[in-house]
Amino acid sequence: MSMFKWDVVYDGKTPPPGAAVGPMERLSWGRTAGLGAQHVVAMFGATFVFPIVMGLDANLAIMFSGICTILFLLICNNRVPSYLGTSASFVAGVAAIRAQGGDSADVTGAIMVAGIVLALVGLLVHFGGSRLIHRILPPAVTGAVVMLIGFNLAPVVAGVYWPQDQWIALLTAAFMVAAAVLLPGFWSRIAVFLALIFGYVISWVADGLFGQITSVLPTSNGEAVPHDRVSWANVEAADWIGFPSGTLADGVDAVHGPSFSLTFILLVLPGVIALIAENTGHVKAVAEMTGDDLDPYMGRAIGADGLATALASAFGGSPTTTYAENIGVMGATRVYSTAAYYFAAGVAILLGLCPKFGQVVNATPGGVLGGITIVLYGMIGLVGAKIWVENGVDFGNPRNLVGLAAGIIAGIGGVTLEVTDDFELGGIALGTILVIVFFHMVKGGTHDVDRSGALIVGPSGADSSERPTSHREGQ
Repeated sequence: MSMFKWDVVYDGKTPPPGAAVGPMERLSWGRTAGLGAQHVVAMFGATFVFPIVMGLDANLAIMFSGICTILFLLICNNRVPSYLGTSASFVAGVAAIRAQGGDSADVTGAIMVAGIVLALVGLLVHFGGSRLIHRILPPAVTGAVVMLIGFNLAPVVAGVYWPQDQWIALLTAAFMVAAAVLLPGFWSRIAVFLALIFGYVISWVADGLFGQITSVLPTSNGEAVPHDRVSWANVEAADWIGFPSGTLADGVDAVHGPSFSLTFILLVLPGVIALIAENTGHVKAVAEMTGDDLDPYMGRAIGADGLATALASAFGGSPTTTYAENIGVMGATRVYSTAAYYFAAGVAILLGLCPKFGQVVNATPGGVLGGITIVLYGMIGLVGAKIWVENGVDFGNPRNLVGLAAGIIAGIGGVTLEVTDDFELGGIALGTILVIVFFHMVKGGTHDVDRSGALIVGPSGADSSERPTSHREGQ
């Protein structure tokens, strides 16, 4: 079967209830294009929110999300239907880089190296199997790293976005929570996008009713200044068609080459662990929905995401990852055709070539971002807890309880360790190292704790037969 030959099923018409369309099948081209547009809407909100909060160009991110999706589909032989949008796994590392004086070139350089590392991991998984990865990064460790990455972002919300317009932030957050949980089907999958629209509208209404707001902006050097919540001055000046251009808030060109620093690279490398977990989970979810055996493509998917991240970063773009939002769309429609993703990628590339659209994105009010990020960042952290729950990680076992504790606090609290006069480990980097080292350092320990908290002596002490048979070992 040719990689670009999709079999037409159900005469190209809407499938009957309960029927599915496989990755190498399609409906009519018109319906396939419509499904592609649906995928664009699903990925849209998060794909341009995260570049904004990382200080990168949203237009460039949208364009490269399309390019990178095509690259992913090609590497996976069109067998893994997925869309590559902007990854949130590096947001905390990027915030740490900027807090230490790094600019956008330092950010994309560090992320580029992380992408290459992820590609090498994919190569290892493809040829050697995933056993080694699971041994080094079991669910207990992966969940802890994802958790500390998400919760490390709390000061960014509290110190940057929320103070710009606290009431708009609160209303936007409330709307996003309600939309994600209470709206039916597809609409709940695009809660971020809907929250952006809602926040934009109420910000515009607030400007009309109450006038300008006085608050601290990221560009106001810590001083509260009066400003409109919504300003489209740059939108009106932008062209309709053109390549992404201009300068970022830190003065670096939107399209730029990377710069490399070992200190900054170490700050974003923990994001690789999150992406390994994310890609693995997404491929398994797609396999479960389609009924296909996608294990042979696991390494390809991880490696493709790494190459896509490295490619985007080489031009100043944002890191990428497979999107759960689009997997949700497939679950709702039962249409898994990779042909639809090519349409989605094409639309994203066209949007990226519209500077006026990019300026609309960049004009998103800070209060709106505050409301969205306070929910999104918390969700990232709680994904770590989700990994623990789904894999039955038992915190009655001290290897899990004590082995992970120090690293989580170091990562969330921004603890630093000065190695030399000009090099220190801190925050996410230090937390990740402590999680991995401490967890494996106590591997095979002799003490355990049952669910009631009572100490149980292992084989080197009392008779191990006294241990509860229902107790789970460290995951």
